[in-house]
Amino acid sequence: MTLALSVQGLSFEFAPSIPVLRSLSFAVEVGQCLAVIGPNGAGKSTLLMHLNGILPEHPRAGASGSVRVHGRLVGPSEIGWVRRQVGVLFQDADDQLFCPTVGEDVAYGPEQLGYSRAEIEQRVGRALESVGLAGFERRVPQRLSGGEKKRVCLAGLLAYEPSILVLDEPSAGLDPRGRRELIEILARLPITRVIASHDLALVAELCPQTLVLDGGVLVASGPSKDLLRDDALMSAHGLGCPSRDLPAHLLLSPAASDGP
Repeated sequence: MTLALSVQGLSFEFAPSIPVLRSLSFAVEVGQCLAVIGPNGAGKSTLLMHLNGILPEHPRAGASGSVRVHGRLVGPSEIGWVRRQVGVLFQDADDQLFCPTVGEDVAYGPEQLGYSRAEIEQRVGRALESVGLAGFERRVPQRLSGGEKKRVCLAGLLAYEPSILVLDEPSAGLDPRGRRELIEILARLPITRVIASHDLALVAELCPQTLVLDGGVLVASGPSKDLLRDDALMSAHGLGCPSRDLPAHLLLSPAASDGP
């Protein structure tokens, strides 16, 4: 088993005696798509921010435990390399779009890595094509739909070719078409993905494995469809009753859905 991410005993608090994460340990294999689910305030976004070193802001700021990316410890000496490997898609696309045009936004990462202008243009074109936005280079990001903005942000990550994507509520605020388009794009990506989401149908469709967080504690982990069928577990941690709310085919195991 080759690990993309390894988290051991990770604890974190923004203020003394107010823990946000409590001794989390888990691993993510290369190429795996892992979901992180839980109620508001469970610590999902805080966990994601540790995976590429956005948190802790200071090495001694209420944190303990370790995060490793491809075996290398996330810390000040490795932060540049880690952020090259782990791309983060934030929940609000407007937090990630800051250039006058789509092309400039998508080019930002490759420019920071020092690629030639010809290589940057090729990467921008490939990234936009991969998210279904070929030819959008001159468009103004603020005039795009919510789904298009989200895909531009994703293209901006893909343009510098990280080996891991970390996505915070990627389907939040999208209409049904935008949500479906994003799911299809994420399903095609061959790289490691960690997705924090309240969208349990997305989780069932994309993520074979799931972590359940509540109060900063890892309360359950395992195959997504097994967890989502456990209404007692889901209800106890503020996630409703997916077995009643989701389409039945999303909760069937591959063997069961194949039929006789």
